[in-house]
Amino acid sequence: MMGLRLAGSLLNVQRARPILRPVACYRKTSAVVYSTKAAPITPSRSRQTDDDHALNTKPKPSLLSSLKPFAELARIDKPTGTLLLYLPCTWSLTMAAHANHLPPGLLAWNVFLFGTGAFIMRGAGCTINDMWDRRLDANVSRTRTRPLASGAVTPFQALVFTGVQLSAGLAVLLQLNWYSILLGASSLSLVVIYPLMKRITYWPQLVLGLAFNWGALLGWSAMVGTCSGALNVLLPLYAGSICWTLVYDTIYAHQDKRDDVGVGIKSTALLFGDSTKTILSGFSVATLTLLAASVRQMDHAKPYLLNTEASTVTQFLTDGHPFFVAALATSAAHFFWQIQTVRLDDRADCWSKFRSNTVLGAIIWAGLLLDYAVQVAWADKAETDNM
Repeated sequence: MMGLRLAGSLLNVQRARPILRPVACYRKTSAVVYSTKAAPITPSRSRQTDDDHALNTKPKPSLLSSLKPFAELARIDKPTGTLLLYLPCTWSLTMAAHANHLPPGLLAWNVFLFGTGAFIMRGAGCTINDMWDRRLDANVSRTRTRPLASGAVTPFQALVFTGVQLSAGLAVLLQLNWYSILLGASSLSLVVIYPLMKRITYWPQLVLGLAFNWGALLGWSAMVGTCSGALNVLLPLYAGSICWTLVYDTIYAHQDKRDDVGVGIKSTALLFGDSTKTILSGFSVATLTLLAASVRQMDHAKPYLLNTEASTVTQFLTDGHPFFVAALATSAAHFFWQIQTVRLDDRADCWSKFRSNTVLGAIIWAGLLLDYAVQVAWADKAETDNM
């Protein structure tokens, strides 16, 4: 019995002993050293090389993803600014066609040309602005994700991109007459210095207005070949457009007023403060008054907006500017709505009211365009009747 118990105990001890494996054996001794540690598993060389290659290899960015920061730099995703730059051009082009009885084909060509130019030059202006402001933008919550402020585009890349944009803008400008080429080129200085103005004056919006509404002068010269003899039309048009810019860009500037104070940026939003709505109401009245004065001077023989003494509907529609008057009244209602309802401490509402000015500008253009269309149709009818 005792022998059986001893054999069972030895068997249990044998089962409980760890598996021993030799780790070293030397010829000079017959001793073998054992270890209870498991041998490390070493991956094969080929598998390790494949894993390292997978970790070090990054997917190549697509062409579209590489161009995206430059599209954002030119604000292609935000066309509101392009439209606000473009609309005063359309006013001037249409007024020139109407006053000088120019054919619709010429107007259509220049409307297309100026649309292309506005798209390109607005992008160039944004790039130049961001090059000036890249350090300031990094400290403003709304702008810190812009490509230059975030580092997605380097200053040198932005400079090269600006050269490409300006070259494309020059290609469009060269389609115009020489007077217009020189007039258009002279606006570049305003585009370049505008970003500097927000550092030294509370009126950067005024400088923006001078630059942004240059098309009010350029559109007329592109159609006629000169601005001479039309300053009584063009100066009120230009001044009225600047007043309009002061309205919408002051609303725009209210988005960043808290950050602007901290980084030292000046604006009419900070200058006007609690009086913003009252002052903008004054600029709105000035806009409409100056535009009306400009259109009224288009025809020296008939310096009025409405022919209240017209004996027929045709005479009423062709002697004055009834559709423009209707557009002016609608624009007055729009101005009243946006200024009275804008919440100047609400960034989203400021952005919404700023964008709504594209509708206001389109209303004014529609009025001018309808008056011109009626004039062209009446002239064609009169020519047919006389044949």
